[in-house]
Amino acid sequence: MTRNRRQTGKPDPDGLPHYQQLLDGTDWASLGTVCGTGESLPAALARLLDPDPAVRADAAKNALGEVTHQNTIYEATVPVALYVAAILNQPDITAGDFDLGTAVPSRRPTLVRLLAWLSDTAYDADDECVAIGERHYGERFLHEYEEMRAFRDLRPAIFSAVQPLLGHESADARDAALVAAIPLAEHPLLAEHRGELVDHARRLLASSTDRQNRDRVLDALKAWGHDTSDLENAADVAARERYARLRAERASWGGDWTGGYSEDPPF
Repeated sequence: MTRNRRQTGKPDPDGLPHYQQLLDGTDWASLGTVCGTGESLPAALARLLDPDPAVRADAAKNALGEVTHQNTIYEATVPVALYVAAILNQPDITAGDFDLGTAVPSRRPTLVRLLAWLSDTAYDADDECVAIGERHYGERFLHEYEEMRAFRDLRPAIFSAVQPLLGHESADARDAALVAAIPLAEHPLLAEHRGELVDHARRLLASSTDRQNRDRVLDALKAWGHDTSDLENAADVAARERYARLRAERASWGGDWTGGYSEDPPF
């Protein structure tokens, strides 16, 4: 954890700042990253809007890799998250991606990649992670972890960019938007949106075979008090039983396991 957070562009109460304002108005070189400071981030972030999907994929790897490591929220993570949210609905983000078909099967569309990163980051700052931090470091964990607290405060603004994508024409993008929206919706101001997410969750469970997406959606429904027995398939039951065995094994080692982190079992 670091204790000094520099000022970055902050969203208005009604939404996010323009992405160019974030890019130009943030002192990136003063912000901590995985291996130093963020002076290289503006160039990489700008390339996320390149018309070439291959350039965007490389930019996403470079930019997001700078602020993502071992479930840590860095100083630069917060403005990067704001920038990513601010560009989600830009036409250049999806240029050519959803027309690729199976020509490049290993490449995820930029939009899906960015939503997945927002989702993982939101899970790294969710209520369960806070509870674990408080158990290990004391009640002042969140107060002292300014970067995590800043991200959590911005969840409504980020959600405002993710929500429109719940109706995207691509199933992959819709599912990625839902899985990103779920941890963001832990914010008290977003509680009223959980009913909408439940409807989308039922749709995902009726159509998706993605293990991580199904796990996160089922966990959310259970946390919100919904009976999921009629939504689970045999693979869901087998996964739940396997995770229970992993929890029991880790508990016998005296460890502290959580599904809230982005690196879900089996790690």
